[in-house]
Parts: sequence; structure tokens; C-alpha cells
Amino acid sequence: MSHYRTTTYNRRSQNWNRNQNTARFTSSVKLGPVTHTVLVALMVTVLGLIYLTQATRATGYDYQAQAIEDKIAELASEKTDLKVENARLTALESVRSSSVAKEMDTPDSTTYLKQ
Repeated sequence: MSHYRTTTYNRRSQNWNRNQNTARFTSSVKLGPVTHTVLVALMVTVLGLIYLTQATRATGYDYQAQAIEDKIAELASEKTDLKVENARLTALESVRSSSVAKEMDTPDSTTYLKQ
């Protein structure tokens, strides 16, 4: 007995490749070119709003960082002023407690010149 295999080739079966679906989905809703343009514009708008939201957050953090840097600069200036004040007061105390100042006498009376 001989076995014959008949194969019919049509246009659709020639396009079948390995690991691909053989059924095609066809949408029941048909959209025109205007609707596609509107949908694309809507998607671009939504993506733009998302981008702006993220950029605004980054700007908010930048303002906070700037405020902290201003506070650091102000405190550094105050620290410098306090160092100068400390040096001035320390110098006055060291002059009063020096050996030269201890050997000095306080005057008994003080007179001022009138003009």
C-alpha cells in the first residue's frame, strides 16, 4: 500500500513561521486617522504632565537644599564673629593678668583737665 500526502498551499499558510501564532486578531472597533492623532496627542500630554511633576519635585528639593546652605553660611559667619569676640576677651584677660599689669599700682586720685 502506498500512502499519499496531499498538501494545499495557499497564501496564508506560506507566511507561517516557527513559534508564531496562526490566528490573527482583528479588532471590531475601527478607528480613523483623526482618532489616532487625538489619542497620540493625549498620550504625549500625559507623559508631559508626568515629566513636569517629577521636575517640580526636583526643584522643591533644590529650594530646600539652598535654604540649608544659606543657614550653614550664616552659622559659619556667626562662628567667625564669635571667634573674634573670644580672642578680644581672652586678650583683655591676659593683659590684666600679665606680670607687667600686676606690678602697676592703681592711682590714688585722678584729675581731669577742663577746657
